[in-house]
Amino acid sequence: MLEGINVALGVTGSIAAVKTVELAHELRRQGAEVRGVMSSSAQGIIHPWALEFATENDVVTEITGAVEHVDLCGYGGWADVFLVAPATANTVGKIAGAVDDTPVTTCATTALGADTPVVIAPAMHEPMYDHPGVLEAIDTVAEWGVDFVDPRLEEGKAKIASEEAIVADVARAAGEQPLAGKQIVVTAGATSESIDPVRVLTNRSSGKMGRAVAKACYVRGADVTLVQQGSDVPYADVQQVESATEMLEATQEACQSADTLVSAAAIGDYTVEPSDEKIRSGQHLTLDLEPAPKLIDEVRETQPELPIVGFKAETSGEDAAMIEQARQTLERADLAFVVANDASVMGETETRALLVHAANVAAYEGDKAGLGAEIAESIATILGANSST
Repeated sequence: MLEGINVALGVTGSIAAVKTVELAHELRRQGAEVRGVMSSSAQGIIHPWALEFATENDVVTEITGAVEHVDLCGYGGWADVFLVAPATANTVGKIAGAVDDTPVTTCATTALGADTPVVIAPAMHEPMYDHPGVLEAIDTVAEWGVDFVDPRLEEGKAKIASEEAIVADVARAAGEQPLAGKQIVVTAGATSESIDPVRVLTNRSSGKMGRAVAKACYVRGADVTLVQQGSDVPYADVQQVESATEMLEATQEACQSADTLVSAAAIGDYTVEPSDEKIRSGQHLTLDLEPAPKLIDEVRETQPELPIVGFKAETSGEDAAMIEQARQTLERADLAFVVANDASVMGETETRALLVHAANVAAYEGDKAGLGAEIAESIATILGANSST
């Protein structure tokens, strides 16, 4: 996600600085090169050697005649993005007022002046975060184009955001944004049909593929709505659903203002009339299954011009069969393209897929994050072509 990106990591005097070593490791796992910058207060919480170990680079602990801030964040500087994580209330206020009395705030002023992207992850006690002056400072700096990664409000504290949230926002700030201003709706994971109050019909889909697409679209600048049966994620507005009907209703509503729908969910093909009471075990039971609505067909009927990306999972494992089934779906629902894959990849990190377009077929083999990126790039190409016609 961050291949080839240089991240200058500014660390300030919040107790959340103890998480910075692992954050630096995660940035590097995603492909980034990292160099640390520390305030004196941060050095009272973690030793610069820890950050040097995590980044495998020297750490800036003071601004000297070598003008480290300009080397890192000035015109033509080393950094592609300046990340302040954690950022204290004091630091946010100083950045808003162009007060340069620490290496971190000096780098921030330099980056803002040189138009180097800046990402800030605040961390402080919640009353400090709610202080009108702090909120005003955040608004001021945000108006300059700085991206704030919202903290987690827990136990009376505004805790630093998760590594996943910070990395996604760094990637979004540092990279190209061909989907900026676009509304993308993604469905992900399995649906569940109630048999009785405790039992459901479902499938093995984990939702990894849909979430990978959602994250890839967010990183490329899109506003993403993720419709799924699962927990919240930091890169999308999650609409929680359970059944196929609930997923259809939520998707229909989200698509009213959408630019693209990616239907990656493994939606149950059948539903059943549930029992109001728990069915007693030990008895022979026959379930009367009824076909569930086809989401892409229903959305196509109400949104005839909306670009839709479909997914088609097959168990044969044969390319020719997967392409044939994908083309049938492509033509039936007038889709932008279909991602065909073997059902055996459900729940796995690695995948092999065929991107079936009207005129060509492209093969992909690798992890689902990479496939998500390929799909997001294809969506950007399609929307770009549509906007130029």
